[in-house]
Amino acid sequence: MPWEKQFDTDDVLSRAMLAFWNRGYEATSMQDLVDATGVNRGSLYATYGDKHALFLSSLRRYADTVHFHRLSDLESKYEPREAIRHLFLAYTTAPSVEGWSRGCFLSNTALELAAHDRDAGKIVAEAQKRTEAALERIIKQGKASGEFASHVKPAEAAAALLASLIGLSVLTRSRPEPHLLRTIAEDAVKRLD
Repeated sequence: MPWEKQFDTDDVLSRAMLAFWNRGYEATSMQDLVDATGVNRGSLYATYGDKHALFLSSLRRYADTVHFHRLSDLESKYEPREAIRHLFLAYTTAPSVEGWSRGCFLSNTALELAAHDRDAGKIVAEAQKRTEAALERIIKQGKASGEFASHVKPAEAAAALLASLIGLSVLTRSRPEPHLLRTIAEDAVKRLD
């Protein structure tokens, strides 16, 4: 009789994602993953592969279910200016369970691994390109509706907003000062005037 998994693979992947997001790749041990998921080491290896493969799956999960879900949700709920404003503000008010900000899993990975881990770097770069494209689309909509100044160049503004968003996500970990973070978020939106 073939072996059947006794756990929800999507739920376990989400738990692993949170463990990696909180601590990073290097600082998360296999025992940390066992503790976070409630699944034994052998079953994790059999289902997801080694720690690196589980990390990459977790990073993809974050990009698809957290990051891009947030972007698409904001884009559908708000007018362009408010969508961008809420995106930035989301990074200023997203502390972890422990009370400190875990920042953006993609940006954290860019800092920790992208320079020497081709697979992680590829996932991060693709997510950044998709984010930039979404911002450009929102800016074009804002220009068309008159919310943003006519002189704003959507591609250039989207690249600048992406850089600000990445910087903001890094600052949420190193300097989680509410006033500083909100100032950066509000300044990013003002640049579209």
